[in-house]
Amino acid sequence: MGNIKLLDCTLRDGGYINDWRWGYTCARDIVHTVARAGVDIVEVGFLRDIDRYDPDVTLANTIGELNRLLPADAPDGVEFSGMAMRSNYTLGKLAPYNGRGIGIIRITAHDYDLAEGLDFARAVQALGYRVSINPINIMGYADDELRALFTRVNDIRPWQFSVVDTFGSMRRQDLRRIVGLADGLLDPGIRLGLHLHENLSLSFCLAQDFLELGLERDVTVDASLMGMGRVPGNLPIELIADHLNAEYGAHYDIDELMDAIQDHIAPLKGESSWGYTPAYFLSARFNLHRNYAEYYLGKGDLTNRDINHILSGIPHAKATVFDGAYAERLYEEYRRRNIDDSAALAALRAAFAGKTVLVLAPGASLGTAAGQAAVAAARREAAVTVSANFIPDLCAPDYAFFANGKRLDRLDGAADCRCPLVLTSNLRTPRAGALTVNYDRLAGDDHRSGNSVLMLLRLLRLCGAGAVLLAGADGYRTGAPAYLDASLHTHTDRGEAYNARMAGCIAACGVPVRFITPSAYDRRR
Repeated sequence: MGNIKLLDCTLRDGGYINDWRWGYTCARDIVHTVARAGVDIVEVGFLRDIDRYDPDVTLANTIGELNRLLPADAPDGVEFSGMAMRSNYTLGKLAPYNGRGIGIIRITAHDYDLAEGLDFARAVQALGYRVSINPINIMGYADDELRALFTRVNDIRPWQFSVVDTFGSMRRQDLRRIVGLADGLLDPGIRLGLHLHENLSLSFCLAQDFLELGLERDVTVDASLMGMGRVPGNLPIELIADHLNAEYGAHYDIDELMDAIQDHIAPLKGESSWGYTPAYFLSARFNLHRNYAEYYLGKGDLTNRDINHILSGIPHAKATVFDGAYAERLYEEYRRRNIDDSAALAALRAAFAGKTVLVLAPGASLGTAAGQAAVAAARREAAVTVSANFIPDLCAPDYAFFANGKRLDRLDGAADCRCPLVLTSNLRTPRAGALTVNYDRLAGDDHRSGNSVLMLLRLLRLCGAGAVLLAGADGYRTGAPAYLDASLHTHTDRGEAYNARMAGCIAACGVPVRFITPSAYDRRR
C-alpha cells in the first residue's frame, strides 16, 4: 500500500462558515496546533483576487500573505498548502516557490472552464510548486469524460489529482467506480486525493472504504476540525485521524486536535450550524449545486417534501452552476397550481361579505395580557374571526387560513383543527373538508407575495369584507421576538425597510384595516 497523508482544510473550507474571518491569532493558533498534532498537510487559506489583504481573514492575494500564518519551525514532515480557483485568481500575483513556506497549491476549476484550469495548473507547477488538480463535482463526469480528463492530467504530471465530491452525492459504488478509473489510468507517480462532504452522512464511511482499497499509489484524505465546512460540512479530521492511528499505524496526536476544537471550532458551531440536514441530502440525491437547497430553505414556506419535488425536476444542464432566476421560476411554478375554486369562493363570500373580520396573525403580542385583552374586545365587535397560518389557543377562530405548508404540517391531526380550514392551492398536504383558493388570486407582484397576512387580506377583499381588525401582525424589531411560538424562525434580515414595505402593502390591500395590537406595520403613529 502507498503512503497515506492527511490534509487539514479547516481554515480554507471551514471559512465558508465565517467568511474566512478567523482572526489572525486564532488562524495562526489553528495552524500551529494542527501541525503539532502531526497532520501531514495543513491548508491555510485561499489565494484569491481581493481588494485588500486583511490579516484576520484567510484569503490572500499573495503566497507571502498566507505564509505569515506558518510556524517558524514546523514539525518534521508537516507541509503547508493553499488553494486557488482559476476563475478568481490572477496568476501574475503568485511568486515562484523559494523553497520555504507553502509548497503545495491545489487548483480547482469547473467542468466548463476545465481546459483553462489545467493550463493554470501547468503554469503554477512551472513556478516550482507541487500542484494538486481538484476538479469541481467529479460526480458530474461520465466515464468517457473521466478517461479524457485523466489523459490530460497525465500530460501535466502534477503531484496529486483529487477526487472531489463537491455536492456530497457520492455513494460507495460511485467511489469504487471513480477511484478505480483514476487508479487504472493516472500515472503511478501521481498521488490520489479524496475530498468528501457530509450531505449523505457518508464521509467517514467513504474515507474508510477508500483506504481499504489498498491502492499501491500514494493517497491523501482531506478533513477538517469537527467537520467544519460549507453546510453540511466535511469529513471530521479527528475521526479519520483516530482511524488511521488504530488501523494504519499512524501517530496523530488526538489531544492537540481536541484542543483546537475546544478553543476555536466548538464556539463557532454554537453560532453557525453545519452538519447533516435533510435539504442537503436532497441536493446530493440529485447531484445538484447546494445553493439550490439553500435557496429553497431560505424561502421559509416549503416543506422538505416540497423541496424534494422541486429539486427532482432540475435538469443536468442546470445542476452544476446555481441559476437563481431559474430557481425562482421553478419555485413560482410549484406554488401556483390552478384549481376550480368557484365553490370555495362562493362559500367564503357568504361568510365574509359586508362583515367586520378579526384577523389573528401569529405575532408575539398575542402572548401579552394587553394583546389578549385587545383580542377579547375585538371579538365582541367582529362578526367573524380568522387566524393566519396558525390556530391560536387564546380563542377558537371561525376559520384558519394557511398559505404555508410548513405551518400547516404543524397541526396535529383533528385535535388541532378546531375550525374550518381555508388553504391556498400551492399546499400539497390534503385536508378533508378544506376550502381551497387558487394561489394566483392572492399572490402579489413582489417578493412578499407569500406573506400569509397579505394573502388573507386580499382574500377578504375578494369576498367583500367590510372591514378588518388586525391583531398579532407585529412586524420585525431588533431584539424583539416576532412570533408567539418561539420555535418559529425570526428572519434576522428583516427590519425597518421590510416593515415599511409591508405597511404600504397592507394600506393598498383594498379593505379598511385597523390595528388592535402594536405593529411595526402601523404607520398611523
